[in-house]
Amino acid sequence: MSNIEKATFGGGCFWGVEELFTRIEGVKDAVSGYMGGNIQSPTYEQVCTGRTGHAEVVEVSFDSSQISYKELLDYFFRMHDPTTPNQQGVDIGNQYRSVIFFHNEEQKKEAQEFIDLVESKEIFDRKVVTEISKACEFWPAEDYHQDYYQKKYQGGVGPICHRMRDESFLGES
Repeated sequence: MSNIEKATFGGGCFWGVEELFTRIEGVKDAVSGYMGGNIQSPTYEQVCTGRTGHAEVVEVSFDSSQISYKELLDYFFRMHDPTTPNQQGVDIGNQYRSVIFFHNEEQKKEAQEFIDLVESKEIFDRKVVTEISKACEFWPAEDYHQDYYQKKYQGGVGPICHRMRDESFLGES
């Protein structure tokens, strides 16, 4: 029996989100792509217009015997700003929105509980605006977007547009 599950997250430009997820033990694959829009087989150029409704996302395949969905949520909230609607840093538009696409009801429940936890701890100065939506068709991004940082920097250090906060949000209250 396989313990491989899927999780899909949008936290701004998918390059940095993908790179950070690939560094997490238990993550087997992270693929940049598009989800949540209103056209079939969108291209990067179409999504960048902000008119397709798609978000730049990363579809994460993970081994649930090594890492839980809740732990992935923790990493996701530590790697982006969930309080800025339709924006991450200099990237502005609905394609850069903070969004969790759930694949089953348990993921939906855990995502909402995690947002409630973060809000109750007042971790951020502003309200969390992360959208929780049912996963739909995932469209992998073009090949040149996949493993972008590994291709561009050949495993070296490059300027990643996301950073991982050191401290877990799952610590004791």
